[in-house]
Amino acid sequence: MPWNKQDYPVSMKNLKPRIRNKAIEIANALLDEGYEEGRAIAIGTSQAEKWDEDHPAAKE
Repeated sequence: MPWNKQDYPVSMKNLKPRIRNKAIEIANALLDEGYEEGRAIAIGTSQAEKWDEDHPAAKE
């Protein structure tokens, strides 16, 4: 089941919205490639946190 900004895994609830949105995007792509949900969530979260470190948000 693909996730979105309103319906996402409980394990992502404490992530910053920017990181959570990227994690959802990555996890959904992994699901499309046939990964199990648990694995897709773990990889998506990890990769989104790394992405956030490598791509700091623009200062407003």
